[in-house]
Amino acid sequence: MHELRIENILTAKSIEAIKNRFDQSVSPNQITFQKTKPEFEGDITLLVFPLTKVSKKSPEQTAEAIGNYLKANVPEVTAYNVVKGFLNLVIGDEYWIKYLENQESSIKNQEPATETVMVEFSSPNTNKPLHLGHIRNNLLGISVSEILKAAGKKVIRVNLVNDRGIHICKSMLAWQKWGNGETPESSKMKGDHLVGKYYVMFDQEFKKQEASLPDGHWALEKASMPLRVEIQEMLRKWESGDPKTIELWKKMNGWVYDGFSKTYKDLGVEFEKTYYESETYLLGKQIVEEGVSKGIFKKRDDGSVWVDLTGDGLDEKLLLRSDGTSVYITQDIGTVMQRLEDFKESKINKLIYVVGNEQDYHFKVLFLIIKKLAGAKVLPFGEDLGGASLFHLSYGMVDLPSGKMKSREGTVVDADDLIDEMIHTAKAKTQELGKADDLSAEEAENLYRMIGMAALKYFILKVDPKKRMLFNPEESIDFNGNTGPFIQYTYARIKSVMRKSPIPSPKSQTPANSLHPNEKSVIKLLHDFPKVISESAETYNPGHVANYVYDLAKEYNQFYHECPILKAEKEEEKNFRLQLSAATSDVLKNSLKLLGIDVPERM
Repeated sequence: MHELRIENILTAKSIEAIKNRFDQSVSPNQITFQKTKPEFEGDITLLVFPLTKVSKKSPEQTAEAIGNYLKANVPEVTAYNVVKGFLNLVIGDEYWIKYLENQESSIKNQEPATETVMVEFSSPNTNKPLHLGHIRNNLLGISVSEILKAAGKKVIRVNLVNDRGIHICKSMLAWQKWGNGETPESSKMKGDHLVGKYYVMFDQEFKKQEASLPDGHWALEKASMPLRVEIQEMLRKWESGDPKTIELWKKMNGWVYDGFSKTYKDLGVEFEKTYYESETYLLGKQIVEEGVSKGIFKKRDDGSVWVDLTGDGLDEKLLLRSDGTSVYITQDIGTVMQRLEDFKESKINKLIYVVGNEQDYHFKVLFLIIKKLAGAKVLPFGEDLGGASLFHLSYGMVDLPSGKMKSREGTVVDADDLIDEMIHTAKAKTQELGKADDLSAEEAENLYRMIGMAALKYFILKVDPKKRMLFNPEESIDFNGNTGPFIQYTYARIKSVMRKSPIPSPKSQTPANSLHPNEKSVIKLLHDFPKVISESAETYNPGHVANYVYDLAKEYNQFYHECPILKAEKEEEKNFRLQLSAATSDVLKNSLKLLGIDVPERM
């Protein structure tokens, strides 16, 4: 189908036109097309302004000359008009009909992947459950991975679990002091929620100790607070491999992993490999020490190690504390090294970190340090890291309308609470509208879950990742708005039509007359699908796919109301519209798959 695409035909012929009319040569990347604006007649528009440099004519004269040539030499172009520097081309119905006959809605690529991309997302801490921010992170990670695969990349999805450090020790110490042997089984709590409870408890007790400090040398008093001393001691014990500390750490982390696995399953999240900070921080420390010996980093009198990035417009950054314990960036350095080593046969071309924008500075520092280490040959992959580039996919915070939901901790909304709330809301709305009346109890429960998760995923993914967003659970489950359930309902509607009549073979469905405007509008959107995938993959923005699939669902519903399908006047008209419906359902399903959303056959 690729060679039939109108953009390819028009690009080649526009180059021909410029040679023929102006005796000048241009390259394909100088030819730019866009959709014709709705207020003008046409299907595709050539931007003429950039071509006036070679034509040496006004935009209107240039557009007229090229339009005249295309109409005479491209059978698909049936008319054209010029609006200032824009050449609007009308593409004949025959092209769109032929496109539908040959349309491939599958998003599987036949060509072998030429580029390998590693996508790191989720990155939870084992001291608390996943929360609303993690939901956006996980949904972005899984969707970007699917879109990159659809664009022909080999994708390796990885998770980095922050399973060590001072924060994890806080939960451990609190459980040790006040837990009385409580377990997920005895408390009937998910393991990650139980550990999170003790993290909050530590914070509360710490604040009480802080509040009781006398005035005066507050910083000195704070440093000698009992809880602060105990927590630092526990971290040192952990790093020195104290058996009892390690045993407690393994037990509590095990509870957390059991909890995470359920949340991941609910979100549809999977990884090819999971890394643990506890396994990469030593490698990071080793690299830092080597960086000191090469003069990239400096060891201070107190034994702490720093890198001076002031010459690069950044600050000085701590890499190892004076007591020898590491910080987050230490293990990040080790993890980069470990990943490139683990997947050296795959030759990673890009390593994408899906992390919130509050870490923008952290990644600037990390990437600069890696560049310095590679340049000094501390890393064994050459100055270009073996051809791998590093990219931070930074996203904005997610807010909820105040008072919408209470969380266990009172400050953040747990992912599990939000998922349960979404399914509950989906059930109430679906029952109210009677959309599950014909289903068995089991089918109905599956439908509520599918609708609730579609509402959550779509509402978050339709927003440009860079933007801060407000997630409104109520608004996300609207069967008539720009929502996941609206698109799911459109898919189910098409399936209902198709169950009532067999789908004809493509060759039997050509309409006798010209296309109805609504038919043409739907086919043009189907035609855009590969381009939308490319654009979404290039920008790492699932919002392009989300807004595209909404437009397609909206356009199909318009067609459905304007053009009778099963009651069409002529058999060939009915067959054509059934074929158009089948193609639309495939693209709706495949588009939602790129967003991690399932579709119901009945609704």
